[in-house]
Amino acid sequence: MQNKRNILIERMVDIKMAKNSNQKLKLPYLMKIMLEKTDESHGLTMQQIIDELALYGVPAERKSIYSDFEDMNLFGIEVICDRQGRDHLYHVTGRRFELAELKLLIDAVQSSKFITEKKSRQLINKVKTLASENEADELQRQVYVHGRIKTMNESIYYNVDDIHNAINSDRKISFKYYKWDISKKLIPRHGGDPFYVSPWALTWDDENYYLIAFDDFSREIKHYRVDKMDQIDIIEEKREGQQLFKNFDMAAYTKANFGMYMGEIKRVTIEFPDELCGVFIDRFGKDISFRKSGSGLSRLAVDVAISNQFFGWIMSLGPDVKLVSPDDVVEQIAKAAKRFAANYE
Repeated sequence: MQNKRNILIERMVDIKMAKNSNQKLKLPYLMKIMLEKTDESHGLTMQQIIDELALYGVPAERKSIYSDFEDMNLFGIEVICDRQGRDHLYHVTGRRFELAELKLLIDAVQSSKFITEKKSRQLINKVKTLASENEADELQRQVYVHGRIKTMNESIYYNVDDIHNAINSDRKISFKYYKWDISKKLIPRHGGDPFYVSPWALTWDDENYYLIAFDDFSREIKHYRVDKMDQIDIIEEKREGQQLFKNFDMAAYTKANFGMYMGEIKRVTIEFPDELCGVFIDRFGKDISFRKSGSGLSRLAVDVAISNQFFGWIMSLGPDVKLVSPDDVVEQIAKAAKRFAANYE
């Protein structure tokens, strides 16, 4: 009998200690509940709040919760009460990020070609934690990542960080640089020998991340696609090219080096030398199909917006690249080329 009594006392002590322990976490649990469960359009009654706290093993009374709301306000988390019929609903207002701002961030991530599909999903899931559960559901409905043209380089996220560190520490970097071959494989440039440059800036243009740097070998400013860089090392040598970058105009540089206009979407066939396959992989993604067209030549069929910008892009690749179908688009580019040439006659 005495043993049973001792066991009962021990259990009561354990329960009391657990309650006391959880009670210390009452405020953080309450903050978590209000941030996750409520927003401008969704609130909780006082009883619902008490029930939610109970799920965490935290007993609570109305008066203590009112006091906790005041403490939350000191943390910058404002809770207000709205009357809805007979109910009084409590919800968080004035979040650090508005829903429209979170949508903007998610749009930026999912549309960014330089961020891989895997990393895009990870970042988007983190952004969604900044919203309430109801707002997160709304954000989920607008998320569309699968099928978008994304880089295949998982390390780009860390490449950017390494480059920033090199810039901040005024150090050069070395790296291996890659290009696409006709088999859609990345192969190293310069026979795999490392590039040595002085990094000065990073820019995001035409849906890609670029490093702007002073090249050790050519002694001039060059840019490099960050997703085609690998094995980046920060070396002890200090950066060079400071005079060239003293009055460097990044906006003017990117405008001069990199456009898109809307037009009717049509499927076109393009013929090109095999060595230019990387240009088309960069533009249309790795899922395109190449087929042989002759000695050293290949063709691909893609859907594009027909516009003067598209024609200009084709012509910029040189006379060995040509549009071969459909006939009406071939006729349009021929006329555009004649009009262009007429300006120089």
